[in-house]
Amino acid sequence: MAVAAGFILLILAVLTACTLLLTARLYRYLMSCAEGPESMRAVARPIQEGAAGFFKVQYRTIAVIALLFAAVIFVFGTGGAGGGAAGAASAPSPWFNTGAFLLGGTLSALSGVLTMYLAVRVNVRVAAAARVSYAHAMKVCFRGGLFGGLLILSNCLLGFLVLFFVAGRWGIGGGDITRVPVAFVGYAFGASFVALFAQLGGGIYTKAADVGADMVGKVDAGIPEDDPRNPATIADLVGDNVGDASGRSCDLFESISAELVGASILGGTLARNAGLGPNLQACYVLFPLCVHGAGLVCSAIGGLAVRAQSSSSSASSGVGERQHLLDNQAGARDELGDPMDSMKHGFRVTVVLAAVALWALCFLLLDVGSIAPDAWWHYGLCAMIGLAVSYLYVLITEYYTDAKFRPVQSIAEASSYGHGTNVICSLAVGLESSALPALVVSVAILGAFWLGATSGMPNRNAAGIFGTAVATMGMLSSAGIVLAMDVFGPVADNAGGIAEMSGAEPDVRRITDRLDECGNSTKAFTKGFAVGSAALAGYLLFSSFMEEMSAQLPGKMEFRTVDLAKPEVFTAGLLGAAVVFLFASLAMTAVGRAAQQVVGEVRRQFREHPGIMSGTEKPEYERCVALVATAALRQMVLPGLLPVLAPILIGVVFREIGTLTAQPLLGLECAAGLLMVATITGVLMALFMNNAGGAADNAKKFIESGHLGGKGSMAHKASITGDTVGDPLKDTAGPSLHVLIKMLSTLTMVFGPAFVGTIATPP
Repeated sequence: MAVAAGFILLILAVLTACTLLLTARLYRYLMSCAEGPESMRAVARPIQEGAAGFFKVQYRTIAVIALLFAAVIFVFGTGGAGGGAAGAASAPSPWFNTGAFLLGGTLSALSGVLTMYLAVRVNVRVAAAARVSYAHAMKVCFRGGLFGGLLILSNCLLGFLVLFFVAGRWGIGGGDITRVPVAFVGYAFGASFVALFAQLGGGIYTKAADVGADMVGKVDAGIPEDDPRNPATIADLVGDNVGDASGRSCDLFESISAELVGASILGGTLARNAGLGPNLQACYVLFPLCVHGAGLVCSAIGGLAVRAQSSSSSASSGVGERQHLLDNQAGARDELGDPMDSMKHGFRVTVVLAAVALWALCFLLLDVGSIAPDAWWHYGLCAMIGLAVSYLYVLITEYYTDAKFRPVQSIAEASSYGHGTNVICSLAVGLESSALPALVVSVAILGAFWLGATSGMPNRNAAGIFGTAVATMGMLSSAGIVLAMDVFGPVADNAGGIAEMSGAEPDVRRITDRLDECGNSTKAFTKGFAVGSAALAGYLLFSSFMEEMSAQLPGKMEFRTVDLAKPEVFTAGLLGAAVVFLFASLAMTAVGRAAQQVVGEVRRQFREHPGIMSGTEKPEYERCVALVATAALRQMVLPGLLPVLAPILIGVVFREIGTLTAQPLLGLECAAGLLMVATITGVLMALFMNNAGGAADNAKKFIESGHLGGKGSMAHKASITGDTVGDPLKDTAGPSLHVLIKMLSTLTMVFGPAFVGTIATPP
């Protein structure tokens, strides 16, 4: 490898080590915080035990499936498409490809497990901190999220450093660094593979428990959320961690992994085609990793800049703040200030620092001198487009899911007229919410491509595609603090549940409610960010797939275009869209079936143990926990295998048809058609599901805060129905589609050579 490569990798290794040390300090700080009285600890223990028990069985199941699939990759998913020199140089060895797959899956699983491990221990500490002050509770809650965000980014970078080290020792790429990233596709696929099952299993668990608890608790029994009399409450709190905290951690880990691989492949292709020297080639290949490393630093600084803001100087801290809340209950919400304002401040700090870092990296790494003197600042503008997209996605998601704006308020008003009008309005808001993000991504892709194409680099098309890759990297430069905001949500939700179930003072519950309300919004924002990155990554990874498959073909054969006018390719695209819809259907059905079992169990306990409602008998929480865990694990396998097996089947079937009809590339073309249409369909479907569910949830919260009759009113009951419908949309099917979009791309890159039919070697 070039001298520049070794120096850059050394700096990245130091950055990774420093960030891991920071996460260790955050862990020590969080574990040093008080856990509160025994009444709180008694509620927290079964949450920890339930989450740990589910994870042991879930990841044992995922490990078995992953090992079986690793064997398939070893046999079928390696090797060039033919005997050309490019194909031989590009294709990784079976051992390396399979090892990269297992490494990506292991680190993805580790990220989810460690985030969940901390989340189920920080929740009780946030509830205890709320007994001290709002500011202390906010600090503990957000730093718990920051731990997860920095840990996941560090793990991702650590995996790439290991791969580069092994690739150098094994001579992967034949000494040509521009061909090394192709061998890392298995790493991204392994991360996506594990993330899909983790997100599905966690999503089914959390929403089955949530829907079951709400339907019987709020509707049948008329008891509040997180009431200790509800047998499904502990299962609901466990679900917040295994679904929202762990599942989203795996989601963003695989997002970053896939996009780093794709961007590195495109950077290497551009540098090789432009005839750059070894050091500049290394700079273009490693540029995405450098952006990721800079993002670590920016997110850490932005995260530490988050401080609680109170709108009242008299409500400053400790007992004085608590007494102030008790004396001014009507204005307690305003007195506490808005936690979202604090987090937005940290996000803005991160974005500003990232902008400076991106310009510096573009100048240092992408300046090719007289070959294309304008290239570095053209790519700097591409990075700014990516940053702008990340901020716009947050604003758009806030508009469609926050109770301060028209869409959510219109759903709340529709609830006054009945259950049906609530559901109709929620679906309409979700459908509307897909238009603006699609427009933003379209403008971003076109703008970044044009800037890259006009940068002066040789090969306008490759330069333009790399511009979209730089834009994607710009968007992901703030991923650390975005993930911190996401983990904040389930931790705050759990803290509120612990406060409610332990009988904490009203002022404590008011603080945790304020954090929980904000957590609902942050979860919606991070889903918007995730689907935005998936949209940009869809084009990036599709381009990487086309480039790499073309490089592996022998002779003068090229794979540059996909003709949708071909009936076979159109059919494959149609089937790709059908895979997205069928996958979403299976995920929703899984939640519905599991929720039915929870409803039946809770109703049985209320019927057979009437003392539960009067408080003379204790609910059997563990029965609901075990029931939901079993149902989630059983229901996750079929929807998880569908998007894995369908592209392989379609690629192989059309390969055989192509061999019979003298179209050796037909299998590749059909796989590309499936990938293209499934990506577009999946992005729009995920936007619809995420925002429809998030808006319905916050419409319910809006009514519960005292509007339109408040709790117990007809509008409130209708909003519960809408929230119940929206829950599996926003927390199971929608987030799982984020993973599916990227997994389809990495899967087709791994198995692409197997989709090429018999090729006669040109004379």
